[in-house]
Amino acid sequence: MKALVQPTRSVKVILFVLLALALTVSAVNAWGNYQQQEFLKTLKGKAPNRKGEVKAEIINSSPIRPVSIAAAPVGFTPQTRLGFAVDNEWEPAIASDRFGHVYILYAQYSGVPGCPNCSNPTQVLQISNDRGATWGSPTVIYPAGATTGGQWDSQIVVDPVDGRTVYASFMQNNKSDIIVAKSTDFGITWSFVTSDATNAGTDKPILAVRGQDVYVVYTHAQTTFAAYSHNGGASFTEVKVSKGGKLGWALAGGGAVTPNGNVFFSWAGYEGNGGASGNVNLYVSKSTNGGATWTSKVIDVSSSPPQCPEFFCGWAYLGAQMVMTSDANGVIYLLWNAGSTATGPERIYFAKSTDGGNTYSTKVDISTAPAGSHHAFPAIAAVGNGDIRISWMDARAANGGLDRWNVYYRSSTNGGSTWSSEVDLSTFVSGFSYIFNDGFRFPFGDYYEIDVDDQGTNHVVFGEALNYDSPGSIWYVKGN
Repeated sequence: MKALVQPTRSVKVILFVLLALALTVSAVNAWGNYQQQEFLKTLKGKAPNRKGEVKAEIINSSPIRPVSIAAAPVGFTPQTRLGFAVDNEWEPAIASDRFGHVYILYAQYSGVPGCPNCSNPTQVLQISNDRGATWGSPTVIYPAGATTGGQWDSQIVVDPVDGRTVYASFMQNNKSDIIVAKSTDFGITWSFVTSDATNAGTDKPILAVRGQDVYVVYTHAQTTFAAYSHNGGASFTEVKVSKGGKLGWALAGGGAVTPNGNVFFSWAGYEGNGGASGNVNLYVSKSTNGGATWTSKVIDVSSSPPQCPEFFCGWAYLGAQMVMTSDANGVIYLLWNAGSTATGPERIYFAKSTDGGNTYSTKVDISTAPAGSHHAFPAIAAVGNGDIRISWMDARAANGGLDRWNVYYRSSTNGGSTWSSEVDLSTFVSGFSYIFNDGFRFPFGDYYEIDVDDQGTNHVVFGEALNYDSPGSIWYVKGN
């Protein structure tokens, strides 16, 4: 029998150190995994708990930042950063009027230059008076409300009847209030009304306007609500659009008021609450009596959404959502992302209704990306008779197995029967760790917007970042 070789004192010390290091690494990894799981548990729907810290260097920086957009001889301009460009600009909304103005509203995180008392986040407005060629400095849209518990989820639209009155909405006061703002002087001054006040957090307000009719749809847990006004936003009445039923969560997506006064909103009904285990039902709800009562129709059912814990985003961040619009003839157009495999990549689909929402056409896959490419974040606008502009983000570009996201655009002049070739609106900009020659690392915000001005020019604004919880920025392009 062989004698066992006893380790020397030095070897024992080395073994002890190695064991201690292994236990430490194991503990750190376990704690890191625990922290990530605890973080993810706090995320609901689009995971709106990304507060971050208010930074003194941002508050003390200059609030003056006008921007000029480089002209493009044809097509679209290169992407240009808007906002304060200091740290953390999130989920922008865009609208244009008939008088050359373009408006962008977004949530500014990590502090607002020149505003030491502004909450985190605060809604910030930026305006162009020359159809997007130059932009004035960003400003806080509602200073009196900017110090009370944060402002989230930007919406901004122009009344299509007069082509000049601007409405905006956002959540405020720890998401318990839905604010509706109105300007009749091209964004110089604003009035504000609380369309809904609750003791519980709301989510995803969607704004739709036509003339004196103003509607805001929003969700609380599994229920969808609507606040409607027929006096130009002076006062609002609240009703339930859906009672939730067996749904675990609801998230609003898009809205439109047709020329005959009917109002439509799209929203996603998640069968799982707080996780990605269930299907996602994509609804369109319709009211023919000014928002007093609603009927809902399921347009599509998506499998459970892709998960993205490596990017620190919530369980529904890449999940199915539907946006919508209407043209001047009242034709309704829908654009959405949905998947057929649980937690698998999703595609972009289009459908329309020519009979006032009674029936919808068979859905059409609108992207030419290869199968297996992640698609998300649809955006849509329509003008005139069948003139549709659509956009979305997908990750067809890849480098070394890492996704590269880009913003794509297509248009149709015949109501979606045929489509133009795809155009990649994303362009390389140096100096940003998340922007590469072939795309950007991750979408910053789970929605963005496109609008069309009175001359037919597209205006698009979107967000980019390294991941959900990192500082990111909003970017603007214009063109055809």
